[in-house]
Amino acid sequence: MSRGRKGDGTPADDRGTAKQERAAQRAAREEESIRRRKRKVLRKRLINAAIVVVVVAVIAAFFIPRKGTYTPGSSGESIDGVQSFQNPTGHTLGAVTYPQTPPAGGEHNPTWLNCGLYRDPVPNTYAVHSLEHGAVWVTYDPALSADALAKLREYLPSTYVVLSPYVGLPSPIVLTSWNTQLRLDSPDDPRLPRFFEEYWRSQNVPEPGALCTGGIDGPGRIS
Repeated sequence: MSRGRKGDGTPADDRGTAKQERAAQRAAREEESIRRRKRKVLRKRLINAAIVVVVVAVIAAFFIPRKGTYTPGSSGESIDGVQSFQNPTGHTLGAVTYPQTPPAGGEHNPTWLNCGLYRDPVPNTYAVHSLEHGAVWVTYDPALSADALAKLREYLPSTYVVLSPYVGLPSPIVLTSWNTQLRLDSPDDPRLPRFFEEYWRSQNVPEPGALCTGGIDGPGRIS
């Protein structure tokens, strides 16, 4: 008995088999496409979850109680590694190019930066004015770990201090008071509390005892 054929001469059974194979291939491609989309969604969720964990850890570091207790005024103690500068003072509304990173003095905006903790970099010209009032500006590399930031946070006094990230620092952490600066690799450095004890609310700044509140907030102020 002869096998059934279509007009193109292809056996009907062969045509049916080819059709089934094409259908199976389409189904396989669709399944693979679905799997790829699911993997993409999963990766995105994992990345977002990781970002949330990092952000929460960094924000939490800002709310660790500050334990630093220091005596206002300088005693003249020499601390290894502290650099001293001769920057002028004076007010300006224009931009200023500072010789130090971050600035340790110089002309600055007539309005000072309110002391406190900031998640974002703060304007140089406002922060320098706070230094003039006796504040210590604690800057850190944005890549500093959340644990290191939390440890750094513990050393800070409750007032007359500015904490902010700073891009392009010469070391992971830099402590700055008016015309003095100390570079640190870690918050575990024993010179950190000594710097505060010597330079926090120093009587040698241009305007000792002037306010560190009532000025202007920088971006990302937390407390």
